[in-house]
Amino acid sequence: MSCCFAHLQTIHRLDDLVQPSMNSENKEKFDFSTVGAPVSEPHPVSEPHPLKEIPALEGSVAWEAPSNIALIKYWGKYGQQMPANPSISFSLKACVSQTKVHFKPQAGGGVQFSLSGQQNLGFQTRIEKFLNSVELRYPWLKEYALDIESTNSFPHSSGIASSASGFAALALCVEHIDQYVRLTAEQGRAAHHPEPTAYRADPRFLNRASHLARLGSGSACRSVYGGWVQWGMHPATPESRNEYAIAHQSAIHPVFTDYRDTILLIHKGVKQTGSTAGHKLMEGNPYADARYRQANERIPRLLSILASGDLTEFGLLVESEALTLHALMMASEPSFMLMMPNTLAAIREIQAFRKQNGVPVHYTLDAGANLHLLYPAQHETEVMSLINNSLMHYCENQAYICDSVGTGPRPINPFL
Repeated sequence: MSCCFAHLQTIHRLDDLVQPSMNSENKEKFDFSTVGAPVSEPHPVSEPHPLKEIPALEGSVAWEAPSNIALIKYWGKYGQQMPANPSISFSLKACVSQTKVHFKPQAGGGVQFSLSGQQNLGFQTRIEKFLNSVELRYPWLKEYALDIESTNSFPHSSGIASSASGFAALALCVEHIDQYVRLTAEQGRAAHHPEPTAYRADPRFLNRASHLARLGSGSACRSVYGGWVQWGMHPATPESRNEYAIAHQSAIHPVFTDYRDTILLIHKGVKQTGSTAGHKLMEGNPYADARYRQANERIPRLLSILASGDLTEFGLLVESEALTLHALMMASEPSFMLMMPNTLAAIREIQAFRKQNGVPVHYTLDAGANLHLLYPAQHETEVMSLINNSLMHYCENQAYICDSVGTGPRPINPFL
């Protein structure tokens, strides 16, 4: 593992930055003093020890993080990116974002962002706002210039959770740099940094990264983990939190550990209405309260299904969740619709195939037109035949992505 440093020196004294008053200049900053879990929580997210000084370091970190597909949907939020209802998802294997962050000393900080090698001012503005909002927790952000390069393995802004994987990868990078800065500040010299793979097994690191990712994009907090993930408090999972997601510790039936998700790319363009606007519209939705009750009732139901391996009940629940999500969009004021005619046509084909052949293939949708076909690995041959013979022509340029339950983020070389 190589590391590139500037000469070690103090950039700025932090005594006057650790606990600033919430005046008009910083009232938009996120308040991390409320973050944390009860004493019984084994891996709480907590405020770090104040930095006395910021060392001048230069280096690069890079992480890959997956997209995720929610089966119990999160739609509606409050406060500082808190979910109005709990959700359960699984992380994907092939649909990922890779993000590299090069950092170097620069008074006042600064951000440069590129997506797939092209400067993207829209995303850069969003990232700058995000990073500015967390400077109280990561004060070195005001003393380093960040050059952020990101790529996706799938179309962004099209109903596959690119913001989830993108902000998860960025949060992992930021949290990793934070660990390095703090180790160096404590030791007074360039720290010997732990191997990055060690962080994948560190619950405290992952919880902090999940908390940070949530502030950029709600569903991003789920992409910090692999497998099945829950975000949002529910009595059925006492360890669950609204502040960050958790990897599910309950038993998962073997059939769901490598479940397939083939994504039909019915529309690869930018969505007509983004998720941020959609969440906002839930505030006046006449069905919002009933929906939040429904989602809470379905959490223990899905957990039971995941433990038992009941594919019939699984399909009934996930398809109802998908249609409920889009019904809420259509019931908003103003209403909007993200499904396309080809989405509905493909759903009918799937239903007919399932009825005729008895193959347990079901569908879900995220906030977009693309269909996720969910099915056990043992039925891959039959489902791929369905796709190639009957569904592919509904896809834009006949494109689809073969995916499955993934193991979660991973560090990428070169590192620090």
